[in-house]
Amino acid sequence: MHKLILLITLIVYPINLFAEQPKDWQLGFQKAASGHMEDLVWFHDYMLLPIITAITVFVLFLVIYACIRYRAARNPVASQTSHNTFIEIIWTLVPCLILIVMAVPSFKLLYEQDEIPPADVTIKAVGYQWYWGYEYPDENIIFDSYMIEDEDLKPGQPRLLTVDNEIVVPVNKVVKVLITANDVLHAWALPSFGVKRDAVPGRINETWFKADRTGTFYGQCSELCGIKHAFMPITVNVVSQEDYDKWLKEAKQKFAKEELGLNNKKVVKRILEGEIK
Repeated sequence: MHKLILLITLIVYPINLFAEQPKDWQLGFQKAASGHMEDLVWFHDYMLLPIITAITVFVLFLVIYACIRYRAARNPVASQTSHNTFIEIIWTLVPCLILIVMAVPSFKLLYEQDEIPPADVTIKAVGYQWYWGYEYPDENIIFDSYMIEDEDLKPGQPRLLTVDNEIVVPVNKVVKVLITANDVLHAWALPSFGVKRDAVPGRINETWFKADRTGTFYGQCSELCGIKHAFMPITVNVVSQEDYDKWLKEAKQKFAKEELGLNNKKVVKRILEGEIK
């Protein structure tokens, strides 16, 4: 009996829920890794779900009651009532009150998401067909991030989520992400951080997160962008400040952004002036 109860519990509320990536039979959100995502989960679990459940149960009760109370066998002569002022006032005011109650925490979350605090790390993410390009503008670092194919995966690496070059950020630091695209619409999304922003060509959108624990977190492009939409994952490795400093030192050599030299500037100038075609 105890084993049966445990099995049912695992099916209904799986332990895999508490992981840094989606799992088979998972219900609900991934475990939050930022304060903002914790607020989103609270809003969903303790505000939206109770309201939705209450409305569903109430409407179901009304449907069942109406089917039983006003069936033809009990009411051979149908009622001719067409208006009920009291009921019409109730079904107008109650939804308004529900929306007002929901608006308070909802506006708080929107403000929290859009109001970006002073950033400790700034990253620029550019969506391409079909991979992500990243730049650390303050550190002169730029690199591309491609999905690792199935045949090249190492043990423990998740399929369709592992990349060759991960984003690395320090824990408990504000990370601002500048998001754009080079060709078509994309979307940069990380469920554990509660982050999702569209990547629009010719426009830069902003978002931010502050990871409260170390680990590797996964996301994906969340905008239908073409035939390989499902193959441009996002991987963020959150490390300690000490490990981040070490990575930064190595990355400045490995992913150093090439400076535009004096000779290149002269060539560009001549092209713009029409001397070179």
